[in-house]
Amino acid sequence: MSGARSYQAGLAAEAMVEQLYTGSGRPICARRWRGSSGEIDLIARDGAEVIFIEVKHSKTHAQAAERLGPRQMARIYDAASEFIGGEPAGQLTPVRFDVALVDGRGQIEILENAFAA
Repeated sequence: MSGARSYQAGLAAEAMVEQLYTGSGRPICARRWRGSSGEIDLIARDGAEVIFIEVKHSKTHAQAAERLGPRQMARIYDAASEFIGGEPAGQLTPVRFDVALVDGRGQIEILENAFAA
């Protein structure tokens, strides 16, 4: 897949995941939020909890999951820490890290609290 097509597929995957979260009552408060250490694809709210969502798109869910490595997870943690620094409760804000896997057919699998494993 060419770079432009891959980028467009990634944006489409993010839009589908956003619809899934908003449809379940968890509004998106930021898209492609960039901190000094990295970018977070989507940030949602579930009451007081902030959900950081990394979207991975590939032919299969397994291939999508393989695209998230330890270095990227560390950058996401750092960016999330920066984001919640601006929240009223600061670092005491309840957070969760989800990974949304989107396959080539547009099927979505959400791994809630994926970084805790």
